[in-house]
Amino acid sequence: MTEAQASAGRRDGAGTGRSAPGTPCWVSLMAHGLTATQEFYGALFGWEFRPGPEQLGPYVRALLDGREVAGIGQLPSDRHLPIAWTPYLATDDADATAEAVRHCGGTIGVGPITAGKAGRMAIASDPTGAVFGLWQAARHLGSAVVGEPGAPAWNELVTRETASVVPFYRAVFGYTEEAVVSADFDYLTLQVDGRPVAAMHGVGEALPRDRGPHWMTYFEVADVKEAVDRVTELGGQVVRAPWEGSHGRMATVADPEGAVFTVVRSHARA
Repeated sequence: MTEAQASAGRRDGAGTGRSAPGTPCWVSLMAHGLTATQEFYGALFGWEFRPGPEQLGPYVRALLDGREVAGIGQLPSDRHLPIAWTPYLATDDADATAEAVRHCGGTIGVGPITAGKAGRMAIASDPTGAVFGLWQAARHLGSAVVGEPGAPAWNELVTRETASVVPFYRAVFGYTEEAVVSADFDYLTLQVDGRPVAAMHGVGEALPRDRGPHWMTYFEVADVKEAVDRVTELGGQVVRAPWEGSHGRMATVADPEGAVFTVVRSHARA
């Protein structure tokens, strides 16, 4: 999020209407230990939890001051998938968007399936293997609050080089993009209707070999150092120590099962 505003991830009146197609509208985590994972994030972000929808198996929705902000599900014991936060990108037609993903060289791993009265969803990956979700809202519109402490603030694709994958996202979601003009910095903001909603960061050989291309979710916090200390107290790890970016202070951490995310105190909240 070095050149992207943390606040750009906010929607005025978040949760009061459908998100425009292509906008990250929800984040979800599939973990092995659902109870322990709830305890970790409840202690870190002050989340409470509500079960459902039941069509997703063991699954809970995280609440911040009574408002839904994220989801956590339980992986079947025989599924050995990477534990990772996954952003869901809004669509008006999950089936049509899933077909566009396939047509443009991506893969659909799950769905599309109907999640009760909440909406319709799919899990996809782009041609480089980065995983993301599709969400066609019905009753569940997505995160009801964005950019406040304990809530999602931003989503960013970390990949080898943006030029190789931006055509896929442009074709599937209709993004326009704005590049950071720099000879040694490969960074694009993805825009919907002229508004930045997410970003891509090409990191070249610095791409973690054990993860490959991936989407990174940022959560707003009141104090980055306190959040990092709390992560370690709760059994998580520090992946990258706190640093100062153009629009905020941030640190990358992992929960006890290894799900990586970034905490940020955006300058807009200073």
